Parts: sequence; C-alpha cells; structure tokens
Amino acid sequence: MTKLVGSLLMLSTLLSQAQKQVEVFPLNQVSVTSGVFKKASETDFDYIQQLNPDRLLAPFLREAGLKPKEASYTNWENTGLDGHILGHYVSALSMYYASTKNPEAEELLDYTLSELQRVQGVNGNGYIGGIPGSSDLWQEIKAGKIKAGSFSLNDKWVPLYNIHKTFAGLKDAWMHAEKVEAKDMLIKLTDWFIDSTKDLTDAQVQDMLRSEHGGLNEVFAEVYNITGDKTYLDLAKRFSEKALLNPLSENEDILTGMHANTQIPKFIGFERISQLDHDLKYHDAAAYFYDNVTQHRSLSIGGNSVREHFNPIDDFSSVLAGEQGPETCNTYNMLKLSKLLFEDTGDDNYIEFYESALYNHILSSQNPNGGFVYFTPMRPGHYRVYSQPETSFWCCVGSGLENHTKYNELIYAKTKDTLYVNLFIPSKVEWKEKEAEIIQNTNFPEESITQLVWHSKKKTKATLKLRYPAWVKPGELKLFINKKLMDVDTQPGHYISITRNWKQADTIEMQLPMHLSLEQIPDKSGYVSVKYGPIVLAAVTGEDNQVGLFADDSRGGHIANGPFLPLTEVPMFVSENLQSILNSIKPIEGKPLNFSTGDMVYPNPFKGLILQPFYKIHEKRYAIYFKKETPESLAKMKQALEEKQKAEAYLRSITIDYVAPGEQQPESDHGIESQSSNNGVHQNRHWRDASGWFSYNLNNKAHKAKALRITYFGGDRDRTFKILINGGLIAEVTLDGSKGNTFYDVDYVIPSILIEGNDILKVRFEAEAGSVAGGIYGVRLISEANN
Repeated sequence: MTKLVGSLLMLSTLLSQAQKQVEVFPLNQVSVTSGVFKKASETDFDYIQQLNPDRLLAPFLREAGLKPKEASYTNWENTGLDGHILGHYVSALSMYYASTKNPEAEELLDYTLSELQRVQGVNGNGYIGGIPGSSDLWQEIKAGKIKAGSFSLNDKWVPLYNIHKTFAGLKDAWMHAEKVEAKDMLIKLTDWFIDSTKDLTDAQVQDMLRSEHGGLNEVFAEVYNITGDKTYLDLAKRFSEKALLNPLSENEDILTGMHANTQIPKFIGFERISQLDHDLKYHDAAAYFYDNVTQHRSLSIGGNSVREHFNPIDDFSSVLAGEQGPETCNTYNMLKLSKLLFEDTGDDNYIEFYESALYNHILSSQNPNGGFVYFTPMRPGHYRVYSQPETSFWCCVGSGLENHTKYNELIYAKTKDTLYVNLFIPSKVEWKEKEAEIIQNTNFPEESITQLVWHSKKKTKATLKLRYPAWVKPGELKLFINKKLMDVDTQPGHYISITRNWKQADTIEMQLPMHLSLEQIPDKSGYVSVKYGPIVLAAVTGEDNQVGLFADDSRGGHIANGPFLPLTEVPMFVSENLQSILNSIKPIEGKPLNFSTGDMVYPNPFKGLILQPFYKIHEKRYAIYFKKETPESLAKMKQALEEKQKAEAYLRSITIDYVAPGEQQPESDHGIESQSSNNGVHQNRHWRDASGWFSYNLNNKAHKAKALRITYFGGDRDRTFKILINGGLIAEVTLDGSKGNTFYDVDYVIPSILIEGNDILKVRFEAEAGSVAGGIYGVRLISEANN
C-alpha cells in the first residue's frame, strides 16, 4: 500500500509539473538581430536558395505517376533514399520564414507545398512519398509481409526514416509557418499511415520498428496535439519501440554499439508523449537516456558517437583514432530532446548542454562560406568535409538546413508572469502577454557582458529569471539594474529571479566573467580539451592534404579520407599537472578568445600554438583534444605511439576499400544485399552473419586489389560458408572455435581473373545448407597479402 501511495504521489506531482511547465516562444516572436548566429542563418538560407525544389520534388512526382519537372538530384537522393531531403527543406523554409518573415522563403515554401498537395491529390489515398517502389512497398506492409532489418525494410533503404522527414516537414510548415494546407496534408498522410498499418499485430509493428524510423512517434504525438483526437496518441504509443522504452525506463544502459541517431529521435518521441499524456514511463526513459548520453557519451563539443555508433563509455580510443567522429545529426536531435526536457522542468542543466552544443558543434558544422559537415573528427590533426548544393544529400545536409534557421528557439522561455533568459545572443523577444518587448544587446562571447532593455507603454509587474551560467564562478557574476549594482545570492547553475514593476527603458546589465578550464575525455584516458567559459578552444595544425575537402556525389564523399597526421606529430601538452597546463595558457592581447600555449606543447613545431574557438576554424586541420603527458612519461609515450603509428600507416597504405559489417552507413555505402542475415555487437565490435547470404560492392581503386582480409572472432564454431567475388569462389571457410576469445584476420588471395578490369568487386558470403556464414567483423580489400 505504501508503495502504491508513493507512486500515486509521484504521478500527481508529475501532472502538477506538466501543468506548470515552461513554454518556449514561437519562432515568430523572437528574432536574432546580429552577430555570428544571424550570419550563420543567412549563410544557410543562401545555401537553401541554391537548391532546386523541382529536383527535390522529382521522386514524389515520379511515385505519384506524374512527370517530374526536373531530374532528381544524385547521391543519396537517387540511390534509395529518394525524397528524404525535401522534408528537411520544408522544415527549414518554415522555420526561416517564421524567424525572419523573409518573403522569398515563403514563396519557396508555398510552391513546394502546392506541389506536394498535387501529389497527394493524385495518389488519392493521402500518401506523399518519394520512396522508390512506394506502391508495392506499402501494399506488402499492409498485407503483413514484413522483412525488417536495422537499416532496411522490405529491401528498401530505411523507408520509415525517409517518410518521417515528409511528416516532420508538414508538421513544421503548420506549427511554425502556420500553413493550413500543410496541416490538412499532415492529417491525411497520418490517416493513410493508420490505414496501412491497422491490420498489423503489435508484434509485427515492433518488428518493423527494428528498422530505423526517425521520430515517427513524435510526429504522431504532435498530430494528437493538433487535433485532440486520441487515435493519434494511440498511434504514437503503438509506434514507440518497446525494446528501448522498457529497459531505459528502468535505467538500464543497453546503448553501447547501437546506431546513435537511430535511437535519439525515439526518445524525443517518448518525451513528447509524456508531455501530452503524463506517462511517467516515457519520461523516465527519455530522461535517463539524455543523462546517459550527455554525461557519459558526449565529447566537449557536445557531439557523440564514432562511425555513427555509441562507443563504450570506458573506451574512447576509436573516437580519437578515426576520421568518423561525432555526427551532426546526433547533436541536432539531442538539442531537440534538451528543449523538451527544459520545457518540463525549467532546469538550467539542460540549457548548459544546449549552449555548449550550439556553439561548439552546431555552429561549427557550417562553413561560413556555405556547406555542412557530417562527421567532426576528434583525431588530432584531421579535418572536416563540407557539402556542396549540387552533390551532397546526406542526412546531415538535411538536418544542417534546419540547424541554422532556429537559433532563436530557446534564447527565451516563459510562464504566465515569468520570462527566462537562457542564452546570451543579440536578439529581441515580443512578450505578448505583457505587451512588452525585451531587447538583448551583446557581443558575447567576444565580450563577457550582456544588456537587456525593457520596452512597454506602461509599467508591468513581471519576473525575469536570468541564467547564472555554471561556467561563471560563484560570486563573480555582476548584475546592474539601471546602472545600480544589485546583490546576487544565486549560485552558478541556477536562475537569478527579479520581480518588479518594469517600465520603459529599464536596463539590466550582466557581467559574466569567463575562465579557462580543462575537460577530460569521458574515459579519462589522458586527453583534455580546453574551454573558455562555454567555448571549446582548438588549434589549427595545418592545411595540407585535405583530400575531398568539398564533397563530390560519391556515397563516401562525406568522409575525410585524406592521410592522417601521425600520432607522434600531433600537438600534445607536456606539463606536470592540469593546473600547470592552465597556468601556461595566456590570452593574446588585442585578439579576443585567442590564447597562446607557450612552450608546453610538444613537438617543437607547435610551441606557441594558438588556441581559438573551434567554431571559427574552417578548411583547416585542427586539434580539439590534446594528450596530456609529463616530461617523464613523454619518452615512453613516444615509443608506444611510434609503434602504433607504424602499424596504422602500413594498414592504410595497403587498404583499397573497407566495410565495417553491421554498421549502417558503411554497409549502405557499399550496396549491401542480403537474405536471412543478422547483425549485432560482440565485445563492442559490430558483426554480420547469415543463414542465407549477404554481399557488398567494394571499390577496386586503380585495379590494385590483390587480396581480401576478413576479420573473425575466434570463438565462433560450427560454421561453414563460401566467399565469392563477382560470382567466382575464392574460399571455403570453416570456423571451429579454435582461436578462442580473440579477433583475428585471414587474407584470401583473389585470382586475377576475377578482378582484372573490374572497378567494383561484389563480395558475397554464402552459408552452406544448415549452417551460418560469419560472423564477419571486417571486410578489407588490400593490395598486399600476409598469407
């Protein structure tokens, strides 16, 4: 009985909190007035205007039996994920128009919506989509014929993820741009989805949800919020994956090895369902997930993942070693989750993460001259690749189109009588309930001060909650009202509350002293990042050999495949302790946010290395994390790094192409096909096997391939299978478990007759009858063989 009463009290508290939750302002009531975020938003719209809506619309017209006005774009837009960018495009236009009232944005939006309305009318059933073979796909689904994989559904490339972008675009066009036709199309599209899935059992739905599906549950919850019809809330719950909801609501961490951005949108949906239905289980799952990712899996810039997957929380070595660091889409979605959780609680902790990720990852992910970043490598001395409007249609281009249109979304928030000031960005907010406008003047972070000016025709009683950032030391924040110094007894990480009768031109000034700090990488492996206030500082390490700096339209064009800077040649800090590192970093006079590292940096060419905000570094090699050594440990470290670097450099020199089995993008980029195949994670490494077969297309660059190197796990036994290349047998394999608890490589020489003159080699793993092919942990095409 006591336990039941306690649960009821908790639920009562949650309902009460839900009724008092903080409300964010509509985008059309807040505007960014100047500074780096306004410039980024304008750069984004320039990029948007370079896109041809008719080319983005082409897959939708094609699937409706209409003649496209222009050919589809290439890259992901004509290789299976056709149409996914258009939803992002509609969202971006909607938010940019709401934020700026730009008539050109509205004209593009209205045209695109009119074409989608035409498509929906011709389809006649509410459907709008550009997925290749749409009609057959959804007929199969409706009939209960479901073949789900992590990144496929009925042999299509994540069609649920794809169509989610269309749902989300229509939702944003209504919620932000107030386009009535978008709301009508959204409801009809949702009704079509209900009809297409109504005959499926709950088990079949959960099986479908193994395939990446974006934030479908969030959109369905939003349709419930728009209509008040509980049918749509039930749909949102039905399309919430229980394999994640159940363990995460019980604080069970099952995330290691999972594809990161497949998971994050699900939890956004969980939290939105919780907001609308007051279901504690959904909130608990979202809150635990958020805490786990931000506290244990995120880097100093706010991003997470390696090669798109969550790495072990106690081992970030793969993050630091490779070229595929945090994915921008992940942070795009983590900020959405931060916003929802802040709305529920008014807790400053969510703003602390939001601010850091906004400056250090989102802002840095757009080239000031245009172009978006997919991966931000954490490997010291590496670089980023930028998209181009005519070639690049990755997921991070889609989310990138949106990211820079909504910098105004969380600067302020409100309750009935209270205004929250969360971020220090030059802006103005229209507080309609108080018939007031508040203007924020600041040059933050170049200057650690901000000013708020109240404008209203009459005196108005209200409370302002001013954020006391956690990065300002206790007692150092200075607050002036109309130039009078005020007492501040609030601690960092909380809000300063000021209630008074505000009158025209009342002015608040906040002085926010920033300090240098060091943030260790989460696994505490000896790497540190330097921050000044909330700003991550990084160093330029050079600009040579940035291969593919601006992406072509190849499937792997988003990856910085240029040579690594040897680990022995990247800058590192040599000092006795953390405090002595901080003492060695000195501001450069006359250059705000620029610092010299003095003589503590090794090797010699980097002595006096300059640190500056990471978001200001572009088209350069850089270092964000620095290995921390003492003078005594340096020699030992050099020897270990030299050995590691030698082996790494040799492997890269002989590698022609590589697939990481079981990982989404590498498999998609290599044209995976399969029958009766599974994938998973073992000892933090991804694998794929099959009782049938699976295959990849490897690129035989310059026709130099000599052998295929396959990685196995020594404990796999009783498995026999064939390896074929372009239909020719190269090996018959038996795994007997004799290698024990270790991973090992086997090189298979490829007969020249199978590879001569072939740019693409189709590698197929085919199980013998009654057996299993694999597990396969790595597939590497090499120019030399060891055995």
